[in-house]
Amino acid sequence: MKLIETIAFAFSIMGVSAAVSTTFVFPLIAGGHVGMVFGWLIPCLFVLCIAACLSELTSSMPTSAGLYYFAAKLAPAKYSALACWITGWSNVTGQVALVCSIDFTCAQMIVTAIAVATDGAVILGAGPTFGILIAILLTHAILCSSATRVVARLTLVYAFIYVGTTVAAVVMLLVGTGDKKVSTKDAFTLFENNTGWKSDGWAFMLAFTAPMWCLTGYDAAAHISEETAGAARSSPIAILAGVGATEILGWIFLIAASFATTSVSELLATDLPLPIGQLFLNAVGKQGMLVIWCLMISIQWVNGISQGVDASRVVFAFARDNALPGSQWWKQINSYTQTPVNAVWLVMGLSAILGIFGFSEAALASLAGATVVGLYSSYAIPIFLRTAFKRDEFKPGPFSLGRWQKPLGIISVTWIAFVAVVLLFPSTATPTALDMNYGVVLVAAVFFIASATWIFSARKWFTGPIPNISEDDPLFAEDIDLDRKEKAFHIQSSVELVT
Repeated sequence: MKLIETIAFAFSIMGVSAAVSTTFVFPLIAGGHVGMVFGWLIPCLFVLCIAACLSELTSSMPTSAGLYYFAAKLAPAKYSALACWITGWSNVTGQVALVCSIDFTCAQMIVTAIAVATDGAVILGAGPTFGILIAILLTHAILCSSATRVVARLTLVYAFIYVGTTVAAVVMLLVGTGDKKVSTKDAFTLFENNTGWKSDGWAFMLAFTAPMWCLTGYDAAAHISEETAGAARSSPIAILAGVGATEILGWIFLIAASFATTSVSELLATDLPLPIGQLFLNAVGKQGMLVIWCLMISIQWVNGISQGVDASRVVFAFARDNALPGSQWWKQINSYTQTPVNAVWLVMGLSAILGIFGFSEAALASLAGATVVGLYSSYAIPIFLRTAFKRDEFKPGPFSLGRWQKPLGIISVTWIAFVAVVLLFPSTATPTALDMNYGVVLVAAVFFIASATWIFSARKWFTGPIPNISEDDPLFAEDIDLDRKEKAFHIQSSVELVT
């Protein structure tokens, strides 16, 4: 991948307009207009700090292993393997959960389109939605198994569609609503607590679920670094550009949505699976809504492809270090496509299993919670290790934070610890078995399995990332730049992925 393709790939994983639309229910419930505007803005500031810290690590150590490789290299030697193990399992959990949540929301968008197209005559339930999810996962499994250049070209084209669709959605909401728009004061300051929690402050913080879920997966630029030209420079640029563009466009979109929302209670009472569908329906009518909605469905579908590629590279890399059950299967590279096809199908299979959460009323909250906690925990560990240990020994790449690393690292780790707790809470004060946040169940289950495996087995044989090329290899010559050295250290002996 070239620089522009890498940026497009990182940007496409966050799929701004579709991602904001599918998570619109969170700020709608937790704060109304204030939840939309400031519930997005505040987390964005902290996520930018996290992205900067990850960019520095990626620039120094560009490898498909990404976060767990960083953790292994930054932890004290005694705890290197343990840090690698925890980070790797956290990242794999978050990656797979993100694939499922993206494709599940894509299925919900299709169900919403069907309901609008039939004037509410056909509203599909959990079973048909799950069937649509499986069909989407199958299409993604096929495309994610293809050659890297195919995905690169697709995401590059869609990067422009993402921006264009977001701009079109903003214009449609503002123009379509006309004189019915709420006042500027209400759009920015009107607070409505529909969570059931007595504390308005706590209710507002639940709105953070939306931006934290939307702003995930940008570490993909690290995981595809072995397929990226000049990764030590391209990958950090892609991370920061992707995050920055998504934050700005998402905030503009939500401000427009806030102006167009004349009644929060009406949107929450809609029969459509996604309330923002009702907002577009109110603003531009049936035909206009279906046009913009179909574009968003295609965006979310491509978003799922990008995330599928990302997740499969993480699984491939972790299996390459023999850290997963059946690693001998998942670390294989297809001789024709030069991609980890087996890892792709494993990711899609696990995502299909997680799709069972779709039969819960709080499916999206559960998947979002598991995704954010899994991914951001894996972000926090190497950032913490970089901040607390080996500050003098760390060898930065072309992108370095310098003296800003420590304050940004402290802010990043503190924010992740805080928001991980918030996102595992249910969205209502009195949850039932159907609408509780099952994210905590998934996270706890993975944590238990990973911990038990470490205690009883892995600690005896797992040593962290495995070098696959000897340091005597010509690729380690002094005239080879840092980017190629890092790739050569952690790539299979065939070194086909380097090219």
